Amino acid sequence: MHSRQKLLRLSVLLLAFAALIAGTGLLAYRLSLAMGLAELQVTGRHRLDLYASSLEREIDKYAYFSTTLGLERDVLQLLASPQPTLAGQVNRYLEQLNERAGTLAIYVLDAQGRVVASSNWRRPDSYLGEDLSFRPYFRQALETGGGRIFGIGTTRGEPGYYLASALGGAQGTLGVAVVKVGLQQLEQSWATVEAPALVADENGVVILASVPDWKFTTLQPLDPATRRAFDQTQQYNRRALAPLGVIELERLEHGARLVRLPRVGPERVSMFPVAGKFLAQTQALPGTPWNITVFSQQEEVRGMAASRATLAGAGTAFLCILALMLNERRRHLKDRLAAREALQQAHDELERKVAERTADLSAANLQLQAEVAERTRAERTLRAAQDELVQAGKLAVIGQLATGIAHELNQPLAALRTLSGNARKFLARGDQPTADGNLARIAELVDRMGRLTGQLKSFARKSSGRPQAVPLRRAIDNALFLLEQRCQRAGVLVNIELTPPELLAWCDANRLEQVLVNLVSNALDAMADQPAPRLDISARRQGERIELQVRDRGPGLAEEARSHLFEPFFTTKDAGSGLGLGLAISAGIVADFGGSLTGDNHAQGGAVFTLDLPIAPEPGHE
Repeated sequence: MHSRQKLLRLSVLLLAFAALIAGTGLLAYRLSLAMGLAELQVTGRHRLDLYASSLEREIDKYAYFSTTLGLERDVLQLLASPQPTLAGQVNRYLEQLNERAGTLAIYVLDAQGRVVASSNWRRPDSYLGEDLSFRPYFRQALETGGGRIFGIGTTRGEPGYYLASALGGAQGTLGVAVVKVGLQQLEQSWATVEAPALVADENGVVILASVPDWKFTTLQPLDPATRRAFDQTQQYNRRALAPLGVIELERLEHGARLVRLPRVGPERVSMFPVAGKFLAQTQALPGTPWNITVFSQQEEVRGMAASRATLAGAGTAFLCILALMLNERRRHLKDRLAAREALQQAHDELERKVAERTADLSAANLQLQAEVAERTRAERTLRAAQDELVQAGKLAVIGQLATGIAHELNQPLAALRTLSGNARKFLARGDQPTADGNLARIAELVDRMGRLTGQLKSFARKSSGRPQAVPLRRAIDNALFLLEQRCQRAGVLVNIELTPPELLAWCDANRLEQVLVNLVSNALDAMADQPAPRLDISARRQGERIELQVRDRGPGLAEEARSHLFEPFFTTKDAGSGLGLGLAISAGIVADFGGSLTGDNHAQGGAVFTLDLPIAPEPGHE
């Protein structure tokens, strides 16, 4: 038996050592891989900057080339009044200009999109006479004065970057000048580096790539609308534009991604592998809607991480073996001296624990019986207390409203007394206009007091319980009217935003106002000590529902409060300041409407309570 325990203990220890070795190796691998990928990202960003700068320089050489043709008098005269002799002069001028600039082609279109002069006028496949009004760069130049796209020519099928500028005179736009630039030299220079790269347009079509097979593929499948647009404009001369097949494996920090690249065709030979896992980094090209992506190889990083993990595992294994040998020698010597003493101590300890456990069980049984009796008495006391607290809560709400109304009526009553006395004196003196002014102010104060008492009467009236179309703005204004004095005394800034403003909820107006009064009152309590209190009330339509939010700028809800918000008699206010029934009652009222009430902390601070209410049906659809 002893030998079995020893063998089992040794097996467990070996398993623990194996787990430690594996964990150490894995940790070393991950740390090394993370460091290597971070360095690789720095290198990749540097490559991105270099590639982007080289492409930007290549394009900028011709950025204003087409615009300068608008300064040539012969070009403008040809567009204004076409003549064969003048067309020949312009053709020869464009031919010489194209040879000196090293561009693919330079041509001029009239206002209808037909080529009237071209640098390749001598070639059998010359652009002369072609109708290119369907090309995007022509329409862009007419609309905005300039156009830029990358596309494939419809005549020779040659890809290039098109730069177009509108040419005009005193009578308006006469035509468009177009310069077609080739970027093959830039692609060839990219093909000599160790990291493949590609440039995609705003639709995800690869227009430049260091791997030839990647050109005119897509980073994601094109939707039918985009394909129809390409067919109409022939931007890519009806190429298939099949997906490239880049598979994203993992997202890293700073926008980097681990991806798997597709294999090139068997006839292609490249100086770097273009299949496997790569670190992809993308950035936008300034002045264009294009994005450039660089793929950095990570085989070397992973190999280095694996080597370091192997070394860390081997070192850990050596230390574990050494520790195991020392421990076994120490235990062998100690066990022979302390076996009998340990056995006796174990026996004594076992008897002591049995006695203690028996005593603990007896005491726990007596305590459990006492707790059951105490809980029974507490439940009876709680039921009696709940009935009393509900009645006390009703009286407290009525008292708070009565105090606010009394304060609101106090000032108009005093003003009425003063104005009426003055009116009598002015009448006695025969000052009829001044007396009429005082009587008019008395009428205004009476109207104000009537509105206030009418609002209190409406709020106190027993609800019919029948749902109807309730304007949210009016319900919010009525609730804020009752709490206007509290808001003014606390200096609370109230912001109301309804989208759209004429939202109608399907509920009972009086009961909805009760819920809003309770939520706004709680928000004012939460912002009592805030230096700049602000109350935000917003509502918006969500399909056939309305989402109404009441947000304060207080300290927010504690974790304990969030889990007990709608439980009866739970409150975070000081003793005597609340019964903990307001939110529970409000949640029940909203549930009767077919809605819900939730509360949480706002992401930017403070608490926010959200009412989900049904929207009022259209007339005739109730």
